[in-house]
Amino acid sequence: MDTALWHPFSDMAVVREDEFVLERGEDVWVYDAAGNRYLDATASLWYANAGHGRAEIAEAAAEQMRKLAGYSIFGDFTNEPARALAGRLAGLAPMPDAKVFLTTGGGEAIDSAVKIARRYHVVQGQPERVHVISRTNSYHGTNGIGTGVAGIEANRTGFGEILPSSSRVAYDSVDALRDEIRRVGPERVAAFLFEPVIGAGGVLAPPEGYVQGVVDVCREYDVLVIADAVICGFGRLGTWFGVERWGVQPDLITFAKGVTSGYLPLGGVVVHGRVAEPFWDRPGTTLRHGATYSGHPACCAAALANIDILERDNLFQRGQLLEGELAAALQPLAAHPLVREVRAGVGLLAAVELQPDLFERLPSAVSDLSLLIRQRGVLTRTLAKALAVSPPLTIRRPEISEIAQAFAAGLDELELKAGS
Repeated sequence: MDTALWHPFSDMAVVREDEFVLERGEDVWVYDAAGNRYLDATASLWYANAGHGRAEIAEAAAEQMRKLAGYSIFGDFTNEPARALAGRLAGLAPMPDAKVFLTTGGGEAIDSAVKIARRYHVVQGQPERVHVISRTNSYHGTNGIGTGVAGIEANRTGFGEILPSSSRVAYDSVDALRDEIRRVGPERVAAFLFEPVIGAGGVLAPPEGYVQGVVDVCREYDVLVIADAVICGFGRLGTWFGVERWGVQPDLITFAKGVTSGYLPLGGVVVHGRVAEPFWDRPGTTLRHGATYSGHPACCAAALANIDILERDNLFQRGQLLEGELAAALQPLAAHPLVREVRAGVGLLAAVELQPDLFERLPSAVSDLSLLIRQRGVLTRTLAKALAVSPPLTIRRPEISEIAQAFAAGLDELELKAGS
């Protein structure tokens, strides 16, 4: 049946009459309209950290909706779930006197963080500091600023120049960042934006010493550090915001996805007390920015219930506890003739990249492999030349093995197809 629903990042000429309809979920499993069961090896879009079907999250949101479903927090208005969530996140943050600006998702969080960084420099008497540096292969959502700073070239092209005062540097080089700050002029650079582990750009962990190195460079030139923890946070790397694994204090941290495990849309920015200070202590210094649904009480209630689960069941630590098991299960795939590289070992996420020459014979190799694996009951996430794995934090060893087995069988069948 032809659909009226326009799917994101999708070739609608192909999808319009061939949708894959999911109806329900339970723990690491989801079920399609025909009742078939699939292992959700990507936690949907990196976010179902607590697993599917958590009744207590749904009940927390429903209870809040029966009292106050939604209301703006502009001006002096607020609600108790928003206040409680901000306090909870500030207490978990790896920086002192943190403040929390709430949004409705990761893309809004990125836009908010960059605008806060730029506005901070303005109120500090340096309005020329507007340039933003990001990394190649990076993904920061698809809102305006997120598109403008995108390190995945395909996501930035075709829309015209959105953020001229931005540039990208090699994702794995501290020296490249220092050189770019000097090229642009330190007096013009507002912030450096990075994912602790690059997600959609290929699941790329930072080289040894990289995170501390880029923070040190930014401190040298008074450039604000924005850590994009939208994918890495809430247990994916085994800590609350991911970046704690490197022992650094960013100036701003963006978050979303795992904060509610996807049960309701919510995101935000955790801001170092030093950066928040002029907005909090100087009357008349207003940040003229915010979303209609910022601090939405039902979404915040869902987030609080989700964080309770992550903390109570120690799920937020499992990204680090299980990273070795996931890497061990997938690493044998590296010996397959169609596989260029298996990337795993930092957090509960991994990528299996295919050989470059395969795409000359079979341009659709990634999507073909994803479908073959799906036919074996496992759902994966397609990247440019790889498939990503980032299951719910509730996954167990047998289920990790099931993912690896489905990959191996899918690769064998793809090899037959590519050779025919």
